[in-house]
Amino acid sequence: MACHSPTDISGQLEGTINKDTKIYLIEPNGLREVAASYLGKVIDSTLVNSDGSFEFQNLPKTKEAKLFELAIQQSDKSPNYLQTDNPNKANYMPILWQPGESLQIAAKLDEFQKSFSIEYPSETNKGLLDLRDIKQRAYQTFLAGKHWNVENGSQLLEKEHAILQYQNKLITFADSTKYLMPALVALRWVSPENDYERVPEFLVSQCEKWTKKQPDNPWVKQLCAESDRANLPVLIGDVFPNLELPMLTKDTLTIKSQLGNKLTIVDLWASWCAPCRKENREVLVPLWDLYHGQGLQIIAYALESDETAWKEAAEHDGASKWLQASDLQGDDAPFLKKIRIQTIPANFILDDKGLVIAKNIHGKALLDFVKTYINK
Repeated sequence: MACHSPTDISGQLEGTINKDTKIYLIEPNGLREVAASYLGKVIDSTLVNSDGSFEFQNLPKTKEAKLFELAIQQSDKSPNYLQTDNPNKANYMPILWQPGESLQIAAKLDEFQKSFSIEYPSETNKGLLDLRDIKQRAYQTFLAGKHWNVENGSQLLEKEHAILQYQNKLITFADSTKYLMPALVALRWVSPENDYERVPEFLVSQCEKWTKKQPDNPWVKQLCAESDRANLPVLIGDVFPNLELPMLTKDTLTIKSQLGNKLTIVDLWASWCAPCRKENREVLVPLWDLYHGQGLQIIAYALESDETAWKEAAEHDGASKWLQASDLQGDDAPFLKKIRIQTIPANFILDDKGLVIAKNIHGKALLDFVKTYINK
């Protein structure tokens, strides 16, 4: 191991080191750059010695703690390329460096993030390592080795459910941790693509949590800008907008005027959406038959441009039993823009006042939810 000063970042890698193996010190310049490939700024780099040792020599002169990412590159990839798809192969690890602090690191070359450790980590870095472990376990439990047939959409909801279970482990960590940086990394690991359409409540709750604790922190201000409700889908706890809908029957009706006495499902679907069609036949039809007389309403909005295809699909599935609406503008549907949704299948579950009490529940989970709610 090379000698190191009391304020550097250095360490030891285990594995076969080639002469071009480098480690880069990357600084994300904002929340969207955390855990995002090709975006962070390269601050320093160092060749890994043949014995696996490395040391950074040019740490920034600063009085503030810095969130860095250490990324190892063994090929001609860009220095700030981060492998974000598979935690088992991730080539980077976020760390918090305090000025005047020495970080001594150990890791395996081919399992850099998975094996990454810090000698005597700070509480924040311990939080990051704990988060890494939670991510690894969640990935192994819900996603590793799993394959879904999504080409025809038949297992799209199953895949989405597995991803949500994985994300929920990270969300639970972020909700419970006392440390901001591990919470922000968890938020970015929930969706490296920065797509929170399915979990917007998570963004809002994180903004509220950290605004109470650190209102002037620039990272918190970025977080709250990302969680602006005006840019997010309608949230659980919101009153669903009382929008006018052009119906298949040629009428124009408002959401509020059509609410069920107990429960309303606002269902977003399309004739070309295989999991939507399956949901119609296997879930919504049985629910309608069982509970419409007990106060259940279904308001369906279809992303259609062809009225004939829409009508035929609704009739074939038995979905013409309930209210069917569409602007017949396909993916450019005004209704989806107003509730800020881009992905289907989707649904919102409303109480008798139009308050969103749940959303995006499908299959057996939806059957059970409606049964329990109606019968309570």
